[in-house]
Amino acid sequence: MNHSLLLWASLALLQLAPLSAAAAPYIDPDEDAAHFGPIEKILFWTPDQQVAGYRNMDKLTPVRWVRAAETPLQLGERPLDLDALPIPHEEGNMTLTGFISSQSVAGLLVIKDGAVVYERYALGNNRATRWISYSVTKSVTSLLVGAAIRDGYIASVDEKVTDYLPRMKGSAYDQASIRDVLQMASGVAWDETYDDPESDLNQVSWSTLDLYDYLDDQVRTAAPGETFNYNTAESNLVGNLLRAAIGNNLSTYLERKIWQPFGMEADAAWNLTEPDGGEFGGCCINATLRDYGRIGLFALNNGRLADGTPVLPSDWMKQSTTPSRGADYYGYLWWLTDNGAYRASGIFGQGIYIDPAENLVIAMHSARPEASTQAYWALQMAMFHAVTEALRK
Repeated sequence: MNHSLLLWASLALLQLAPLSAAAAPYIDPDEDAAHFGPIEKILFWTPDQQVAGYRNMDKLTPVRWVRAAETPLQLGERPLDLDALPIPHEEGNMTLTGFISSQSVAGLLVIKDGAVVYERYALGNNRATRWISYSVTKSVTSLLVGAAIRDGYIASVDEKVTDYLPRMKGSAYDQASIRDVLQMASGVAWDETYDDPESDLNQVSWSTLDLYDYLDDQVRTAAPGETFNYNTAESNLVGNLLRAAIGNNLSTYLERKIWQPFGMEADAAWNLTEPDGGEFGGCCINATLRDYGRIGLFALNNGRLADGTPVLPSDWMKQSTTPSRGADYYGYLWWLTDNGAYRASGIFGQGIYIDPAENLVIAMHSARPEASTQAYWALQMAMFHAVTEALRK
């Protein structure tokens, strides 16, 4: 197992833990190094290893830096006391403060009408802390695909994957379009079973050439675009396709198209699939909570900079958040809700929730004890809805 295996964690769908699992501890950042866990065991880190490791990924894995803007986008400040806000869920009610504690939330940020109305940090984090994003990165990659289309590097999402990755010609990806892989609906066989050592997820090597060789042997099980199948490898395929189209690294493109022009306040680090290699299209940008929030604002602003300059096609966010044929809850690497809001989500509780109708962005860093359970996601959505409703009132 090599360092790049941490990246597929962004897609693992586990069903393991109850809401009552122990919360992560406060750790003094000066003592982080004493708590670092083995990177090849990242999915099974103890709570203290999670806290220390998630905010120090640049010390544990190869990264490429995404440099901050010289003049950060200033966010308004209109603080509200939401600590006692009740969050209804199937086990009763808890307050927002209780949610932060029980769900091992390292940071929670709420931006309403462009102003920060709530901001809390825990576990030793503060405004300057960078934190692992896991699959939040997928949605950022989707933004970059839109930028590449506007810049003319990609003609449209209806082009074939093999138009940009000719090495995949003759494989089951011959008929898959860029749209299909953005929607996780290529129709190519893939077993994402986490706890099966024989599954594709546990057999594949994530180095670029090895990944191509592995996918070249996969077979087609459905027509392209028809069936949703969450596929870790296709997140990487999107990243490789984008890198081939723009002739540059994803991190550099992000820095030049969004990070600096939109005014991100801190450097970010993008984990690499291998030393000096490409960035994984599904994981992991390590960024501050406020810059998570700014990503949400950029999407909320339909891919325009603060001065109105368009970075994405005018209809890209609408396309990206339109239900796909394979799954009405999934768009172009965005999770969709039935109220018009959409989410970038990562395991262990990372997220950006965007509600255009309410002009609302909620960003969250967490170190939940398990990667993904229905109970955790349901409670997280209950929190989003409770905050939304409170601010509407």
